[in-house]
Amino acid sequence: MIMTKKETGNPALEPLLQQMAEGSTEALAAFYEATRTAVYAFALSLAGEGHTAEDVMQETYLRAWQSAGSYLPMGKPMAWLLTITKNLVRMKYRADEGRQEPLDDTMAVPGFESASVDRLTLQAALACLGEEERQIVTLHAIAGLRHRETADLLGMPLSTVLSKYHRALSKLKKILKEEESR
Repeated sequence: MIMTKKETGNPALEPLLQQMAEGSTEALAAFYEATRTAVYAFALSLAGEGHTAEDVMQETYLRAWQSAGSYLPMGKPMAWLLTITKNLVRMKYRADEGRQEPLDDTMAVPGFESASVDRLTLQAALACLGEEERQIVTLHAIAGLRHRETADLLGMPLSTVLSKYHRALSKLKKILKEEESR
């Protein structure tokens, strides 16, 4: 199977979606590998709990597999996938009306699987951000969406996304500097 690459070095997602629509499980595996970190991080930022984020992530890829044929190539496959994720989290919490669970201390962010100082520092830093700030940072820094795409996905003005992103980065820098000085 030949996959094209974008300038960022990630496999181009639209050809993978086309191949998935044709029934290619290899394309699904490549699509998953290229997007799993962003999908999990976004689901976690919305759900606030590791087990729920994992459930949503699995359902997201099931829906993407089932809906690949209906994807309209517009150059925004990641936004499409994260919209599925967002809608699934909303549906989950509507079904579990009023259920609020605390952040799971054992959550795992792909790439930070071990109980390392880096993972613990990342968890603590992200926990200090507000929900919207955490989502914006996650979508831009981990999922790789542009600020405009983030604004569209979250239904916010671009100026709000930019100001919240810069405010969140300032908070994170302060937290990390304090952690280094300890």
